[in-house]
Amino acid sequence: MLGKPISEANALCIPTGMYGHPSLGPGERAWRFISGQEPGCPMVELGWKSVGVLELTALPSIDEERWIPQVREADVLLVSGGDALYLCHWMRESGFADLIPSLTETVYVGLSAGSMVMTPRIGTDFVGWKSPAGDDSALGLVDFSIFPHLDHEMMPDNDLANAEKWAATLTNPSYAIDDETAIKVTDGTVEIITDGHWKHFPA
Repeated sequence: MLGKPISEANALCIPTGMYGHPSLGPGERAWRFISGQEPGCPMVELGWKSVGVLELTALPSIDEERWIPQVREADVLLVSGGDALYLCHWMRESGFADLIPSLTETVYVGLSAGSMVMTPRIGTDFVGWKSPAGDDSALGLVDFSIFPHLDHEMMPDNDLANAEKWAATLTNPSYAIDDETAIKVTDGTVEIITDGHWKHFPA
C-alpha cells in the first residue's frame, strides 16, 4: 500500500486514543507506543525513515498551518488503540476527521480502537468514555464495524459467542477479528489478511 519500502516512508503516530482508556494512558503505555517500545504490537518500531507525533488534543490550540502540512507530507498514519469514542471525539474536535477524506495517498494503520474509529458504530459493548453525542457512533468512513481481540487470552469476554451478540445489535455488517488478523480497505474494497481467525457478520 505504501508503494515504497518502510525505510523510505515517513510516519506520524497518533497516541490520543490511549488517554481515554483507563489502563493505557496517560503514562508509561503512551510513552511505550510513541517511543517504539511495544514489541508485542509493533507499529512505530518497524524501521520508518522518520516518525513524528500528532497529538490530536493539542491541535485546536494551534494554527492549522502548523500541522496540516505535516499530515499531508506523511506517508503513513499510525493510530494506537485505546478508547474509540475518545479518539473519535478528538478527531472531530481537532479538524483531523475533516482532513482524512482528502488524504488519498496516505496509508492509515489503526490498531484496535484506531481501526474501530473508522466504522459507523463501535457497539455499546465497547463504550467506555462517554461521547457528548451520547451514543456509540464513530466516523463511518468504512461501512462495517469491528469486534477486536477475538479470543484474546487476557480478554475472556472477547469470545465468538459475545461477538455474535454484539453483531446482532448493529444494523451494518461487522467483523470479529483476532490479533493475527487485519482488514485492508483500498478504494472501498475489503480484504482480510490473516494468520489467525475471524468471522464476518452480514448486516
